[in-house]
Amino acid sequence: MNEILEQALLYDFYGELLNEHQKSVYEQFVLEDLSLSEIAAAEGISRQGVHDMIKRCNKMLTGYEEKLHLVEKFLNIKEKVHQINEVLKTESEDTKALIDHIEKISTEILEEL
Repeated sequence: MNEILEQALLYDFYGELLNEHQKSVYEQFVLEDLSLSEIAAAEGISRQGVHDMIKRCNKMLTGYEEKLHLVEKFLNIKEKVHQINEVLKTESEDTKALIDHIEKISTEILEEL
């Protein structure tokens, strides 16, 4: 997965666990795509301070994911819903087989939750 996308997903799920200053810096870096220098000037800290804070935030967010697996579950469920949509797009005369396939995927989703 793209690193920026991964950082954004981690932030979406766990960003509220960061303090306000960390959230501000992390949002500017990941979501607003500002450079370390631009963030440092806006926050009144050194470029190295910004770098260290982003690194710490990444470590914290990754640690939360390693313990809780919310992003992993979200991506798995998203894939299963995509599978259901693909099954529904296929033309099949055997309605029972189609329903069985969808029930199997939906059971996997419920087990994931």
